[in-house]
Amino acid sequence: MEIIKAVNGIFWGWLIAGLLLSCGIFYTIRLGVPQVRYFTQLVPNLWKASRDATGVSAFGALCSAIGSEVGAGSLVGVATALASGGPGAIFWMWVTAILGMPIMFGEAVLAQMFRVRNEDGTTFRGGPAYYMRRGLNARVLPILFSVSVILGNGVVYCMVQSNSIAGSFSGQAALPPLGVGAVLVILTALVIFGGIKRLSTVASYVVPFMAFAYIILALIVLVTHAEWIADMLRLIFDSAFGIQQAAGGALGYTVQEAFRYGVARGLFSNDAGAGTTPSMHAAANVKHPVNQGLSGMLGVFVTTIIVCSCTAFCILLSGALNGDLKGIQLTQAAFSASFGDLGYWLVAAAMFLFGYTTLLANMYYGEVNTRYLFPDKEHAVTAYRIFALVLIFFGSIVPVTSMWEFSDLFGALMVLFNVIALFRLSKYVAFALKDYQQKRKTTDTPLWDYDADVVELYRSRNGN
Repeated sequence: MEIIKAVNGIFWGWLIAGLLLSCGIFYTIRLGVPQVRYFTQLVPNLWKASRDATGVSAFGALCSAIGSEVGAGSLVGVATALASGGPGAIFWMWVTAILGMPIMFGEAVLAQMFRVRNEDGTTFRGGPAYYMRRGLNARVLPILFSVSVILGNGVVYCMVQSNSIAGSFSGQAALPPLGVGAVLVILTALVIFGGIKRLSTVASYVVPFMAFAYIILALIVLVTHAEWIADMLRLIFDSAFGIQQAAGGALGYTVQEAFRYGVARGLFSNDAGAGTTPSMHAAANVKHPVNQGLSGMLGVFVTTIIVCSCTAFCILLSGALNGDLKGIQLTQAAFSASFGDLGYWLVAAAMFLFGYTTLLANMYYGEVNTRYLFPDKEHAVTAYRIFALVLIFFGSIVPVTSMWEFSDLFGALMVLFNVIALFRLSKYVAFALKDYQQKRKTTDTPLWDYDADVVELYRSRNGN
């Protein structure tokens, strides 16, 4: 484990975080600050893109994507970032989200442009492995990425989710972890064997409810601690830049720790740059790739800027950060400070719903990349599903600290491979956005020719 920590120290010290933020700055400039220019269009776009959609709608794909993002990253990851990096880590989570929005835009657009049709003829699959292969004509890079996703999301992340869910019930209820794990396996199997349509349907019902309910609870905490909000915000910004008078500095946190854990957990919360959620966005049946790109930006904003901030504010206002608690127990202690024993149950219920939708999405990501490695071999997909379900069961008793280190490692590898493709394929994202803008001048519903070869279409219009 010390070796893994050392490697993560190298990756997340500055390397991966620097690559991720550089990619965000690059896409922000190349696309003309889309997170600002199109911010007011994010919700209306989702509404229009989801109307009369057949198959997997933009709303269903977004809910599935958010369901994978608003999981342990929003409850456990934020608590871990605060415990390890101090209040300043929240500032860097915000920075990661703001710069992550154009990255997710690019990922979703590329996933739409280079996706392939499934065997059923009505649904699609895609993601980084597919746009690496079809857009870059690369062979090794998509294989490395797919293996990283299968091991990371399909194995480690699934175990992180089940461990966090089981841990959330161990404090007050003292439910046996294996019992919780068994329930998770059954509920997950019922959905994952139904394919992307069933997954998007379940997410469309569960995600809006759980996100809205969690935000309401956090708002209650903020209202009851209104007089401390200004001091809390000052603490976050002071700690982010290492101002000595900040309480975070007195607790021994450094700027590097705040940066490292803020960016790492920010990535884990919204997946921007990691290349996982594009698989969900590829499945959406929309008129134009940019429609789903805008939906992707909305997902990053909701998960990190809104939901993760809710968790962070509740922890900081409760004073629980000064103790020895970490992970889900820290989040539960924060809510119990405002809601008493009920707070433990509220967080446990939220963790169950958040973690459950994330489990579904993580298994789907593993499945999509398994299909890439083993095309037309359904038995490979079935074997993966069974293997992942077994790991979910045993993950309920694995120490969460070790799992977080592995999640950081595979997350770093996914970013490394995916960012290479994002930089090299940015011309196609800019091409799609230009096409969308031109068509918006004459119609409210720009159409994209999904049957055309993207590379040849780009060359014919740009002369190269």
